[in-house]
Amino acid sequence: MVAGISRRCSMARKPARLSDGIRVTDFVSLGVVTKQFPLEKIQSILEKTGKASIRQRTMPAHVVMYYVIALALFMQVSYGEVLRCLLEGLKWLRFPGRDIPVTGKSGISRARARLGAQPVKELHDEVVKPIATEKTKGAWYCGLRVVSLDGSTLDVADTAANARAFGRPRASRGNSAFPQIRLVSLVENGTHVIFGSTYGRFSTSEKALTKRVLPHLNSGMLCLADRYFHSYELWQKAVATGAELVWRVKRNSRLDAIQLLGDGSYLAKIYPTTTDRRRDTKGIIVRVIDYKLRNVPGAEPLYRLITTIRDHERAPATELAALYHERWEIETAFDELKTHLRGSRIVLRSKTPDLVAQEFYGLLMAHYAVRGLMHEAALKADIDPDELSFVHSVRVVRRKLPVWHSFPPSGSENVSSGYS
Repeated sequence: MVAGISRRCSMARKPARLSDGIRVTDFVSLGVVTKQFPLEKIQSILEKTGKASIRQRTMPAHVVMYYVIALALFMQVSYGEVLRCLLEGLKWLRFPGRDIPVTGKSGISRARARLGAQPVKELHDEVVKPIATEKTKGAWYCGLRVVSLDGSTLDVADTAANARAFGRPRASRGNSAFPQIRLVSLVENGTHVIFGSTYGRFSTSEKALTKRVLPHLNSGMLCLADRYFHSYELWQKAVATGAELVWRVKRNSRLDAIQLLGDGSYLAKIYPTTTDRRRDTKGIIVRVIDYKLRNVPGAEPLYRLITTIRDHERAPATELAALYHERWEIETAFDELKTHLRGSRIVLRSKTPDLVAQEFYGLLMAHYAVRGLMHEAALKADIDPDELSFVHSVRVVRRKLPVWHSFPPSGSENVSSGYS
């Protein structure tokens, strides 16, 4: 723990119990940030991006980098108080022989604008990665790191520049109060680490943003995704990363069985167009799992998954169906990011698009620092944060292949197909 966050900034309270409204991050030392993002790494990024401070400034570039992350830890505190907290906790970062004075709001804004968004993004991209180890319970399935793909939105400050850059959603009467950015991320299920994140205008589709996120998959991962992400193009790009996939598709998707498997799942082909389906060209073989959930309130009538894992003995249909519902771990992670870390009903406060980008990646890095600390605690306590849920509620819907009977004398033919 780096010494001394002030009592005023850390909002220290009696440890007997947590009062309403207290966030975990109120008790997180800035030392957690410096551990995950060491000074040497920050200086390397600043040199790489040409943003290292050449002359002594009131707020040198490396202090501004830490400041951007600290903004997320103290979302409800003023700019000046966040800086005061930072400098009291990071005194060892001062230039030799002199302290760094606490500058005013305009000085902070100039320092942030001077730094820009690119170094912060570079630091995020280089450091924020999955952290589960072999001992991390709930992070693996069949030796694969389980991750989930999903999207969300964040409110940003209501300024003309932000509105032009990002747009805002429609409301029942005109437009909403705040502009919004749309983001898509991957989440490591076992640790809730959010990584591979990207963002764009509110009007940007999640599928378009997903194309930028998929390169963060690799052959050691198993990726879960909801039905709104499925398309032939995205499936093809995701498969090319080497990752295994378990994606939900719409239950009316046409997936004609070409081979039944012993666990009730079956093989089928997906096609880019109806013409390709008719000609049986460019088809990609997938394994299909149709299932229902018993005794689960709010369950839909039928769920349909497609997966790259064809071996039903290695990964039975009931297990993959249960695993898919762990995709909701990403909703929990987004809730941590948007409510518990950021603070309920608080928007990203930056007033220009470049500083919104800077603050966006700072927020993700603050979440990563907290999650890293929690992961260490879970390992020491030997806690299993995630278990396969719904496994006893899954009932695989077994499909019959079309069976062609012998022709009767009339020349008519009977076809039997459907669900058992």
